[in-house]
Amino acid sequence: MNANLESEVTQLHAEICAGLADPNRILILYELSQSPRNVTELSTNLKMPQPLVSRHLKVLRERGMVTPTRKGTVIQYALADERLIQALDLLRAVMRDGLTKRAELVEAMA
Repeated sequence: MNANLESEVTQLHAEICAGLADPNRILILYELSQSPRNVTELSTNLKMPQPLVSRHLKVLRERGMVTPTRKGTVIQYALADERLIQALDLLRAVMRDGLTKRAELVEAMA
């Protein structure tokens, strides 16, 4: 892979990771994995203020993680790629395994 392409891929990777860096955005992605939702539905379901949800959706949209679709006067948001949830689930499995190892170390020290 040439250096410019590798640099661009690394930058895109960093942008996706930055998109996942906020717990509220992760909650939004999991909510959208159930079905497309509008801002009001997300705000209600996640018990977050609507302006906060809108700001997080903007970040996710800019990174290509969600796609907006206009339905009359309402904009519905959907996951751009279901593999995002698979990636989040994989990260959770890594964290769970790490916590298990730490707990085993604590028990061994006790």
